Amino acid sequence: MIVERLSRLRDFLREKKADAVVVNKEVNLHYFSGFRGDDSLLLVSPDDALLVTDSRYTEQAAEQAPLFEVIEQKEGLLDKAAECAKAHGWKKLAFEGNAMLYDTFVKFGERLEKKAALDVPVHLDKLREVKEAEEIACIRKACEIGDAAFLDIVKFIRPGISEREVAAQLEMTMRSLGSERPAFTTIVASGERGSLPHGIATEKLIVSGEFVTMDYGAVYEGYHSDMTRTVCVGPASDEQRALYGTVLDAQEFGVSLVKPGVPGKEVDGLVRQRIAAAGYGKNFGHGLGHSLGLEIHEEPRLSTKSDCESLLPGMLVTVEPGVYLPGKSGLRIEDTVLVTETGSERLTKSSKELMEIL
Repeated sequence: MIVERLSRLRDFLREKKADAVVVNKEVNLHYFSGFRGDDSLLLVSPDDALLVTDSRYTEQAAEQAPLFEVIEQKEGLLDKAAECAKAHGWKKLAFEGNAMLYDTFVKFGERLEKKAALDVPVHLDKLREVKEAEEIACIRKACEIGDAAFLDIVKFIRPGISEREVAAQLEMTMRSLGSERPAFTTIVASGERGSLPHGIATEKLIVSGEFVTMDYGAVYEGYHSDMTRTVCVGPASDEQRALYGTVLDAQEFGVSLVKPGVPGKEVDGLVRQRIAAAGYGKNFGHGLGHSLGLEIHEEPRLSTKSDCESLLPGMLVTVEPGVYLPGKSGLRIEDTVLVTETGSERLTKSSKELMEIL
């Protein structure tokens, strides 16, 4: 797996006509080497693979990244990296333009020998868009953990408990089932707060007759899941049923559009048209979805600004339309979806039918 990833990275490096690439974004360091520590970086050339770290991680790095020569630094990460570049005669260095801090860029450049420079900005995240079988298995497991947490939380929710109690229960259940941590800050938004797409859980108490939207995810072996479900505490009104039906129809339509060859903008646009036709075009402002993996938000995107010209088998995207009515209510429904050879597979399998918690 790492052999293939390094091969693709080196092919990319040759296309850029650089002598070596500096990998400092933590998830990319993990992806290309297998090492899961921090305060480290990779130096990869067509012939060499170096992992520069400190004494806290040398043993771990040797175990997790056997294809890399582990270089211990004692007086500074950038000093040692620059020393390695000089020793190998690398002059033209590629760097992660979307990840390296400007301060780091300047200090690293000052340490390089004359005629050597960080002068090829690259975006390595693109190399992670299509997931391997092992990655998909990890994401599938993270989704299973999220589904199990939903089965538990609908037994826990009741009038009088706070949003934060709901978030804590979700996270505790996912931890007990093998999640390393929450995939992101858990969103629980009830009643009027449902109009906040990223309504982080508060001390607000849940009241009968309200929607409760829960957006959360697990992390398994470094890989994320993401799902949103909205339930009604108490009997749903006719208005709530109609609004929920609009979002569910759009969400299921969006899932049906996910297949190989379809552009990200097209999926987003068609779902957006469907919501607009129901009279809520102005109440759905965010993108339809995003990919996920080692990060919770990755490429490709399903949005008006997506640069994905064609979904490919092995890609994953979320499909998460919502309708938000400021000062009144709102809801969202979300699945993590795998693009397959012939269509798609929904990895988050919890029921999406309107659930009334009585």
